[in-house]
Amino acid sequence: MSEKVKTQHVGRKALLYIRQSSVYQVNHNLESQKLQYAMQDRLCRLGWQDIEIIDEDLGCSAAGTMTRSGFERMVAQVCMGQIGAVAAREVSRFARNSREWQQLVEVCRVVDTLLVDQETVYDPRQGNDRLLLGLKGSLNEYELDLLRQRSQEARREKARRGELIVGAPAGYVKGEDRLEKDPDRRIQEAVSSVFVKFQELSSVRQTLLWFLEHDLQLPVKTVDGNICWKRPRYQTVYRILTNPAYAGAYAYGRTEHSTRYEEGKPRRASRRKARQQWLSLIPNTHEGYISWEQFEQVQLMIGDNMRGRGHSGAVQRGSALLCGLLRCRRCGRKLTVGYTGRCGDIPRYCCVRGMLDNGQPKCITFGGTTVDEAIGQQLLRVLQPAAIESAIVANEEESHQRDGVLEALQKDLEAARYTAQRAQKQYDLTDPENRLVAQELERRWNTALQRVGELETRVDQHIHSQRRITAPCRDEFLKLASELESVWEYPNADPRLKKRIVRTLIHEIVSDVDAQAGEIILVIHWKGGVHTELRLPRRRRGQNSGHTSKETVDAVRILARTCTDENIAGILNRNGLMTGRGNRWTQPLVTSLRSKNQIPRYRSDNHSNDWMHLTTAAQFLGISSITLRLAVERSEIEAEHPLPDGPWIFSRTTLESEAAKTLVSRVQRNFRTRKTNRAEDQHQLFNDIAR
Repeated sequence: MSEKVKTQHVGRKALLYIRQSSVYQVNHNLESQKLQYAMQDRLCRLGWQDIEIIDEDLGCSAAGTMTRSGFERMVAQVCMGQIGAVAAREVSRFARNSREWQQLVEVCRVVDTLLVDQETVYDPRQGNDRLLLGLKGSLNEYELDLLRQRSQEARREKARRGELIVGAPAGYVKGEDRLEKDPDRRIQEAVSSVFVKFQELSSVRQTLLWFLEHDLQLPVKTVDGNICWKRPRYQTVYRILTNPAYAGAYAYGRTEHSTRYEEGKPRRASRRKARQQWLSLIPNTHEGYISWEQFEQVQLMIGDNMRGRGHSGAVQRGSALLCGLLRCRRCGRKLTVGYTGRCGDIPRYCCVRGMLDNGQPKCITFGGTTVDEAIGQQLLRVLQPAAIESAIVANEEESHQRDGVLEALQKDLEAARYTAQRAQKQYDLTDPENRLVAQELERRWNTALQRVGELETRVDQHIHSQRRITAPCRDEFLKLASELESVWEYPNADPRLKKRIVRTLIHEIVSDVDAQAGEIILVIHWKGGVHTELRLPRRRRGQNSGHTSKETVDAVRILARTCTDENIAGILNRNGLMTGRGNRWTQPLVTSLRSKNQIPRYRSDNHSNDWMHLTTAAQFLGISSITLRLAVERSEIEAEHPLPDGPWIFSRTTLESEAAKTLVSRVQRNFRTRKTNRAEDQHQLFNDIAR
C-alpha cells in the first residue's frame, strides 16, 4: 500500500472514472475499455472495498462542449467530502482542458481526496504532487491540441486535392477516390426529377408542392448512411438543388461551426459560408445529374427568388404583371404593389420604401392595369415573330415528353413488389412452429402487400385520368401561335407563367410620373441590352380601367346636355349598362368617362342652354308633354332618345323651327275648335232640357 493512502481515505468510497472520446472507440477499442475496468483491481489492492464505477460518459469527448453527466456527478460527490479517491487508467481521462482539470485538483485538495492512476497515487495537498498533476494536465491539453492541429492540416490538404470523401449525399455512393452514382435507378430518377421540375417551375417551394400534390417521396440519407424514402420537406428539396455534388463538383468547407452560450450552457451553431470562403471547389470530378452551367443557372434563379438586395423575388399568384421589376427613377428603390378595388384585384404600384424605412415622403404611385396592358403589348410585339417556331418546338417536346409522375409511381411499385417478395421468402424460410417469429414476418408481408395494392390503384387511376386528356396536335399549336394575343389575354391564364415570361425578357423597368403632362414614363431595359421608353396617360381617380362600349359613350354624350353626372349614373344603371369591368355606374365614374372623352358637363345655372328635356321643351312650346311626345313619335318634331328607359332630348333650334311653330298653331287651333264645339254642345243640351 502507498504511504499516501491513509485510513481516512480508505474509510470513504472510491470512484473509478471510465471514458472514451467517441462512439467508434466504444465499439471498436474494446481492449482500452478492459484496461480501464481493470483499475478496479488496483483500488482493491490499495485497500478500498466500496468502489463505484462511473462509465456513463463513454463516447463523450472531454475537449468539446458536450455535457458529461458522469464527470459532473463525480465532482459533486467529491465536493461533499464523501470520496476518498478518484481513479482512472490515466489522468487524461478526467479532462482534456485546464479548466476542468484544475477544478478537480483544487476540489480534491480541499476535501483531502487522492487521485489514482496506473502508475502512482497523487496527493493534491503535497506541493510536488500538485505540481506534477498540473504539468500532466498541461501536457495532455497540449498533446490534444497538437494532435488536432496535425489531423486538421492533413484533412485540409487532402480536401484541397479533392480526395477527402466524408459522406455521400442521396443519389451517390462513396467510391475509392470519388463519388459514384447510386446504382438504384429509382433513386437516380427521383433526384433528376427535382432538377427537371425546378427548371419548369422556377421555385423551390413550387417544386416541393408538386411532389406533395402527387404524393411522391424522395430519398434521404440516414445517420448510418442508408437510404430511406420520406415525404419531402423544403430543406430536402433545397439541399438537393444547392449541393454542388449533383453538378459533378467536389466541394469542402461550405459550413462554419461556432459555439455560443445560452443560459450558461454551450450550444453549437453552424452557418453556410459564401462560395468565395469555401476551402475547396473543384468542378467535373465525378458524374453529375446536371452540368455545372445548369447548376449555376439554378443558383441564380434561387437567388432571384429572394426579395431585397436588388432581386425581383419569387413569382406570386397576384395579377400584377410587373411585381419586382419596377424601379423608381427618383430614389432608385424598388416599387411595391398593392391591390385595391371592390374585389381586391386592381393592382397599384407605389414607391413607399423611403417612407417605411426613413420616414421620407412617397415618391410616385400609379395604377397598374394600364401599365400592365402596355407592357403586355410590348411583349407580344417581341414574341410574335418567334411564336410559330416556338409552337413547333413545343409540339415536338409534347410528343417526346415522358410522364414523370407515372414513371415515379411505376418505380415505387417495382420497389414495393421487391419488398413484398423478400418478405414472402423470409416467411417461407421460417419454421412454422416458431410462432413468435412467424407472426412478425407475416405482419411485415401483409404490410408490403398493402403497399403494393395502394400503388397499383394509384397507377391505374393516373393512367385512366391521362386517357381522358387528349394531347394537342400540331395544328392546334400553330393556331395558338397565330392567336398569341388571345392566348395572352385569356382570363384563366396562369399569371405566374406570364410573369416568368416577362422576367425572361425584361431585366428592369425604370418608372416616373409627369404630373403636369398627366403621363407615366416607363423605360424598359430588355435582357439583350435594348432600351424602350413608353409614355402612358395616367388614369385619374374614378376612371374605369376597362373598355366602355361606344354605345354607352354616345349615350352619355347626349344625356350630358340636360342631366347631371349623378342623374346619368342612375339612368345607365336603370338600363342595365355596366362599366368596362362589369361594375355599376357611379357619379365619379361618369365624371371620369366625360373627361376622358372630352364631353362637357351640364350646368343647371346656364339659362341659355340649347338643350331641353321633354317637360322643359313642352313648357317652352306651351303645349302638353304628351302632345309633344306624340308629335315626336309621328316624326313631326326631331328629338333624341339615347336609351329606352331615359329622357327625350330636344334642341332649341328644333323647337324654334317652322315645324314646331306649325305644330303649336295646329294644337292651339284644335284646342279652340274643341272648346267652341263643347260650348255649342252645352247650349244644345240646355235647349233639349227646356223642351
